[in-house]
Amino acid sequence: MSNGPRKRFGQHFLHDVGAIQGIVDSLALSTNDVLVEIGPGRGALTDQLVRCSNPLHLIEIDRDLVPYLSSRYKDHVHVVIHERDALQLTLDDIRPDQRKVLVGNLPYNISTPLLIHLLSQHEQIERMIFMVQKEVGERLAAQPGTKNYGRLTVMMSRLFETTSLFDVGPEAFNPPPKVWSSVLAFRPRQTPLGPEVNEQDFEALVRQAFAQRRKTLRNALKGRCSEAVIREAGIDPGARPETLSPEDFARLCALLPKED
Repeated sequence: MSNGPRKRFGQHFLHDVGAIQGIVDSLALSTNDVLVEIGPGRGALTDQLVRCSNPLHLIEIDRDLVPYLSSRYKDHVHVVIHERDALQLTLDDIRPDQRKVLVGNLPYNISTPLLIHLLSQHEQIERMIFMVQKEVGERLAAQPGTKNYGRLTVMMSRLFETTSLFDVGPEAFNPPPKVWSSVLAFRPRQTPLGPEVNEQDFEALVRQAFAQRRKTLRNALKGRCSEAVIREAGIDPGARPETLSPEDFARLCALLPKED
């Protein structure tokens, strides 16, 4: 079988030496770090990561690439290959007593759902360096009230500090995508923004709010949150969801009635 890029997996293999070295340098690894690379592909980034001698776990969904990777890194005892969908990744299964450093050139079609998936595992994460579609990077950096601000911004920024490191052009990949990419650094906040909340309740609240982002809060959250609760959180029920900060959503979530 071919080891070439597969459209159904959203694969664009990174080959630019400068971009690869930039990602490795951004990791700033210490000797105790446990590395998890998501979507190693044909190993262009992995070839540099194995030189660091840190425990390295490769998460690859493409069954045709797994034998190739196994053969390529068979002499590296610190490399473990997992044939697994990253969207079903449980970090507790990898060195549960230690936080992980995640890295990868993420397929465009999973970048947003993967980031959301990893939120519930933030206590297992030391930091993350990911290449994503530039548009996703712009959404993560967006401020309340702007067009790029949305569910992903709120969910990620409550738990992580996000920094844009550098951009990468289409020519750095095979096949070249139609858009630019950005390399981002994510570090878990020592304390989440806003009051402590149930993560599932918070996700459901934000999801419902941004499903109808142009409606007022009183209408967008109908059935989940009364006007009185919105006002108690210090928020105008006539405001639109896109104007609320992560702290606003957390305050609102903390006031929601608990179900029996």
